[in-house]
Amino acid sequence: MRPTTLRAFALALGLAAAALAAPSPAAAQTPIVLDAEIPAGADRYFAVPFTVPAGTREIEVRHDDRSEANILDWGLADPARFRGWGGGNAEAAVVAEAAASRSYLAGPIPAGRWSLLIGQARVTERPARYHAEIFLRTEPTLAAQPERRPYADAPALAPGPRWYAGDFHVHSRESGDASPTLDEVAAFARGRGLDFVELSEHNTVSQLDFVGAAQARHPALLFVPGIEVTTYSGHANAIGATRWVDFRAGSGDPAVTVGAITDAVAAQGAIFAINHPVLNLGDVCIGCAWSLSEAPGRVGAVELQNGQYSVTGALFYARSVRFWEAYLARGEHVAPIGGSDDHRAGRDTGSLSSPIGGPTTMVYATELSVPAIVAGVRAGRTVVRLQGPGDPMVELRAGDAAMIGDTVRARRTTLRATVTRGMGATLAFVRNGSAQDPITVAADPFTATVEVDAPPGAADDRWRCELAVEGRPRVVTGHVWIAATGEPLLPDAGSVIDVGVGFDAGVGFDAAATTPPATPGGCACRSAPGPRVARHGWAALALLGLAIGRRSRTTRRCR
Repeated sequence: MRPTTLRAFALALGLAAAALAAPSPAAAQTPIVLDAEIPAGADRYFAVPFTVPAGTREIEVRHDDRSEANILDWGLADPARFRGWGGGNAEAAVVAEAAASRSYLAGPIPAGRWSLLIGQARVTERPARYHAEIFLRTEPTLAAQPERRPYADAPALAPGPRWYAGDFHVHSRESGDASPTLDEVAAFARGRGLDFVELSEHNTVSQLDFVGAAQARHPALLFVPGIEVTTYSGHANAIGATRWVDFRAGSGDPAVTVGAITDAVAAQGAIFAINHPVLNLGDVCIGCAWSLSEAPGRVGAVELQNGQYSVTGALFYARSVRFWEAYLARGEHVAPIGGSDDHRAGRDTGSLSSPIGGPTTMVYATELSVPAIVAGVRAGRTVVRLQGPGDPMVELRAGDAAMIGDTVRARRTTLRATVTRGMGATLAFVRNGSAQDPITVAADPFTATVEVDAPPGAADDRWRCELAVEGRPRVVTGHVWIAATGEPLLPDAGSVIDVGVGFDAGVGFDAAATTPPATPGGCACRSAPGPRVARHGWAALALLGLAIGRRSRTTRRCR
């Protein structure tokens, strides 16, 4: 599909969406017009001020980048707080006292200096312009949204410690490039047997206004709050976040740095995770790969698999594991997670996309509640089923009581891996990123053990398991850590581990470590128009169909 055709299609979608919440033509008035050329040296993000007089009860912002080649993102702030980030939404942004368009926050309209927030997602055509028309109304035109309410964690939906199944990367219509309602998300997720989903909307928390009502309608599925902190140099997942995080690294504001972002996530008790860290497709998906440099100890989880393995695993999984292993090699306890990145609640996804639950992350938690799920991830108690909820399960324990996420302090301990529904698969213990010889799973359930010694020196050992089906990875566990003895290293000490009997020679799991990127950068993901995809090779071309279907200017699927 040609770029001009894509633009026309996107505009039609935007107009259709806008019609659902469009103000009455009778409410039209003379707008404030903001129209100017973007200076060549402007910050990646910048703000354009405008004044709102007392008595205003609704603001509508219509925006345009005046270009077929350039892509601008849009947001809004009042004198005291952030009011929403529509990103590439084609429809107008509307905020009122009791309602708002998607991606934006309802609430009082204070008089004073407001700001139109603009992000330069891609600017290749100069001169570049921005154009906005701002309508200030004394009577709102949007119907009130009584279902909006302040967010509060729901009481536990299920009691007791066990493994809970979920998806840590799901978008609803509050993300500008997504379409499903929370009801559609919940119905599809429960249909796949999931216990929870994280609502990871792009740079907004507007979805949380609707969670209370939706949670009451769906008492069997837990909505976990979150934000996909979407920058132009990588995407992070703020698991459990309920307050907006300023994502605009590169805005020229010295207070908005990667450190400030990770601090803002930590300050609200949320977990900073990195999404699809190696999804580097250039112009096909601007900013999807992680190239920022955060301080040591700030990353709590890494998304090893984005989309089910059969779709993207061959392209990205092995490199994602190496990215993850680099953190682990520094001694950081970083949990593995997976996320579908579903934007359509499993509908009309096509052959190159993944529905909610593909992959599925298992979290061992004390109960099915938001605090317990977040605590389970923070403790490293996760297992990723790379294809979906129908995959086998692998539980890894150490000694009599320790499990995934724990550190064992003993001279010698027994690791025990139990596989269910995995007949015919191959299981491998992985020590410090290096796989031991795999063993064939010959029963259901099936248990394999390995005796391990505490390493000398100062560095702990880490052990996990991988399960392969027909030679392809299907399950990866978090780690059990074996504390070092602190004794001086001896020649070849710890270089040989007795892994028991019955291990078959065969498939190995290459998990050689690489160093996480250390390149500073700025910020959101976008599919850019134009045919500049060929240089990315067949992998990018394979995903271009996905980009056309879901990453046009209004339906950009920001993985």
